[in-house]
Amino acid sequence: MPHYFDEQPHVPSRPTSVHMKLRDFEADLVADRGVFSATRIDPGTALLLDVGSTSPAILDSTGNLLDLGCGYGPIAVTLAHRNPRANVWALDTNRRALDLVGTNASTLGLSNVRPVTSDEVPADVRFDQIWSNPPVRIGKAALQDLLSAWLGRLVPGGHARMVMSRNLGADSLSTWLESTGMTVTRRSSKRGYRILEVRGRPASAGTSGEAEARQ
Repeated sequence: MPHYFDEQPHVPSRPTSVHMKLRDFEADLVADRGVFSATRIDPGTALLLDVGSTSPAILDSTGNLLDLGCGYGPIAVTLAHRNPRANVWALDTNRRALDLVGTNASTLGLSNVRPVTSDEVPADVRFDQIWSNPPVRIGKAALQDLLSAWLGRLVPGGHARMVMSRNLGADSLSTWLESTGMTVTRRSSKRGYRILEVRGRPASAGTSGEAEARQ
């Protein structure tokens, strides 16, 4: 069975239009088969962007922001819109998804979005913020490796904000993150989703930043 985190989706392309309406940003995005949530903005993603990003302290960044598992780019383009002076790295394994991110950013006039795979991110790049609707379907061990690798690239004082369904393991993920030395704060819990703020550096899990993502 094909997955949205495959490098090359096996299903034929069939582009669709997805409307995203947030409290401060509205856009029509091109999605496609073989990428995550191709028919609508995922409810968890929408919650993260509306409820999980209300603090003025996290807006108008001038640093490097990472959308970990970007899919066709709802998080990446929103970050780029809200932080026009920042570099937004939109990271995925799925090549079709990365093409869509580039198309959506260009259509919206957002020149500060960089669609990349993990090996296209220079090793010395560190992130002020990481945003993610994590790819839980890749499996627990792979997800832990992925998060260890990229959360370890936060700058001192940087943070990550993630959304996950309670039914898909949000609380156990929070417990695991704390066990690695991270500080985890639950920022919101609505409609079965948890929004987690994560700070600090995790203990090494044997990865070096080469794990990859989707959305």
